[in-house]
Amino acid sequence: MQNQSRIVVENVTPQINCGNVYIKRVVDEIVNVTADVLVDGHDILQASVLYKHESDKSWTEIRMYPTFNDEYTASFYTSKQGFYSYKVEGWVDYLLNWQHGIERKIDDYQHVNSELLEGAELISSIIDKVSNDEKDYLLHLVYIFKNNETYAEAIKEAVSEKLTSIFKSYPEKFLTDSSKEYQVYVDRKKARFSTWYEFFPRSASEQKGRHGTFNDCHRLLPRIAKMGFDTLYFPPVHPIGEVNRKGKNNTTVAQDGDVGSAWGIGSKYGGHKDLHPELGSVEDFKNLIFEAQKQGIEIAMDYALQAAPDHPWVTEHPDWFKWRPDGTVQYAENPPKKYQDILPIYWESKDYKNLWQECLDTLLYWIDLGIKVFRVDNPHTKPYYFWNWVITEVKKQHPDIIFLAEAFTKPKVMQQLAKQGYTQSYTYFTWRDSKHELIEYMKDLTQTEQKEYMQPNFWPNTPDINPYHLQGAPESKYLQRYALAATLSSSIGIYGPVFEQMISEPIPGKEEYYMSEKFQLCHYDWFKENKVTTIISKINQIRKENESFQQTNNIKFLETGNDQLIAFYKWNNDKTNETLTIISLDAWNAQSGSVQLPLQDLGIHHGHKIEVVDLVTRNSYNWYNEWNYVQLHATLPFHIFKINK
Repeated sequence: MQNQSRIVVENVTPQINCGNVYIKRVVDEIVNVTADVLVDGHDILQASVLYKHESDKSWTEIRMYPTFNDEYTASFYTSKQGFYSYKVEGWVDYLLNWQHGIERKIDDYQHVNSELLEGAELISSIIDKVSNDEKDYLLHLVYIFKNNETYAEAIKEAVSEKLTSIFKSYPEKFLTDSSKEYQVYVDRKKARFSTWYEFFPRSASEQKGRHGTFNDCHRLLPRIAKMGFDTLYFPPVHPIGEVNRKGKNNTTVAQDGDVGSAWGIGSKYGGHKDLHPELGSVEDFKNLIFEAQKQGIEIAMDYALQAAPDHPWVTEHPDWFKWRPDGTVQYAENPPKKYQDILPIYWESKDYKNLWQECLDTLLYWIDLGIKVFRVDNPHTKPYYFWNWVITEVKKQHPDIIFLAEAFTKPKVMQQLAKQGYTQSYTYFTWRDSKHELIEYMKDLTQTEQKEYMQPNFWPNTPDINPYHLQGAPESKYLQRYALAATLSSSIGIYGPVFEQMISEPIPGKEEYYMSEKFQLCHYDWFKENKVTTIISKINQIRKENESFQQTNNIKFLETGNDQLIAFYKWNNDKTNETLTIISLDAWNAQSGSVQLPLQDLGIHHGHKIEVVDLVTRNSYNWYNEWNYVQLHATLPFHIFKINK
């Protein structure tokens, strides 16, 4: 038989996959919970959100309030890292039900002596739960409710706000029902807000043609910190295979002196737990991690689960690879790309348990050396449940670890990786260039359930992707793309110094760099400054100083009357920091239009003065109207305004 409860609790949000996947937050963020809560008839019902951190012994309760159509809502803050549980509880509240009923009868001038006696009984049921002052007040009510000579005072107190407040503070829950429990995983704040810079340490040498070292990277740390980056990502730093090594420009035959692809991991010098001998020693690497931390920079490692043909795994664990009848292994492919220097791991191996354990041990090895951030190469080519297991195991011991999924693939595959535990994900921003494409994609990320579990990381370029719109593009295009990435998404990254030095020569007809650094050493003037480096530094400073840019989901796109102007309003949770960004998508010509201010969201009316301060130029303007004229030139194709009301 069903239980006696009359309450229905359903449609609890947020939840993913019926609660089988946890939602995500960072420390000091809000979880806004809604649910449909119903009861038959006309009795007064109440609802609460109950939540607790995994370290807590008891639940914290927050009363929900109705919105419309039997929906209730409430919010709670996530103040600690780790898992929180939450659920929604509903009940018939006979104390409030009595008060509501007697109020309606009093308003109808009915005599309510009998109802007052009922109230005295109900009050007696909670009298031992209240404070001493409240107890004195309730005892007085019991007395006057039973005394005909105090009728006038009794009906006044029966409907008082003071009594309502006590009833809400000490509810008598009758026929309670609750939802299932849901979970939210809370990360450190860097999971939501991070600014990445990628370069190849082997290209860090001051001397052209000489292989760079970890020690060479030290002189570059102040430059990266000055530009405002807090995460320095290195492509793989492990020994590179010599068998089938790739030559310059991805040729299949390497010449003497060719360094090969960093992703062809493993040689006679070791595998995934070893460092390329020309980069330096373990102590050199640890020193670099330490020095970067002093500059406010965390070093992110590449975690690429694949092997060169001469990786030690191939001989020590042959069952981890799928061998063909002729004794060879099919090299890796991502059609039309071919990776003759890489052997894919055979994830269906009978020895998968040892394989999984070695993959976990590899992560733990680098974590013990001081690494807290991993960019994972091609995670979509490995089993989803492997990632769930290995990320969970790592986070149990090291909750600060961040995993970025490098998966430029189908949307649901990228979403599944996020559901399995990835902290951040690469995105399609790299290719989104028109106003319609950008707005549609941002709405997909911020207005669907993806906002609850998938943190995007916007990269204008990568070593693998030289997008067509950057090939031969003018300086203004680089300024525009960085401004878009940095203001739309709270986590961003660039591959440098290729991006800021506007190096963009492609392989004709392809979105690939000609003479790609993936296959050779490059030599740069690392301390070259230009307008792009200046603007990147300024925008990164703005991001650090304005909380509205430190999350992605609080965004509203505004009308401009011009398809070449994109405008959006962003805010922090308590709206103490509000910004308005306007960006021209035309890299060649001036563009103008009128931006419609979101007056209701700003809490102001037409004619109310607001000051908008351009955080780049420091120019300020007073606006009084809902629609305001703007003009942007290619020389500086954006405004980033702070709104002062």
